[in-house]
Amino acid sequence: QVQLVESGGGLVQAGGSLRLSCAASGSIFSINTMGWYRQAPGKQGELVAAISSGGTTAYADTGKGRFTISRDNAKNTVYLQMNSLKPEDTAVYYCNAGRPRGISASDYSPTYWGQGTQVTVSS
Repeated sequence: QVQLVESGGGLVQAGGSLRLSCAASGSIFSINTMGWYRQAPGKQGELVAAISSGGTTAYADTGKGRFTISRDNAKNTVYLQMNSLKPEDTAVYYCNAGRPRGISASDYSPTYWGQGTQVTVSS
């Protein structure tokens, strides 16, 4: 079974940056779309970014222009670089993986989930 392990969360001031990492097993990483989903109290959860096995990406409007998702196939790791962080970015960020339904990176079915990493942005 796949075990996704996130790291890189923490407390940061508004305007700062963080890079989240998610390590996965190679057999699953190679065939699945990978994504980052966030959930915060009192707010609707959303898929922040996704990247297919072929390298195509998709972003939610809330993070577009500030967030960048990438993957290192040699290390079986996906990253989320977050710049110009805002208090509204505060959430638990979950790494996930699933089989694609189409070419678009956002068109997939998350099946495996990590435990989540807390990101807190203070004003």
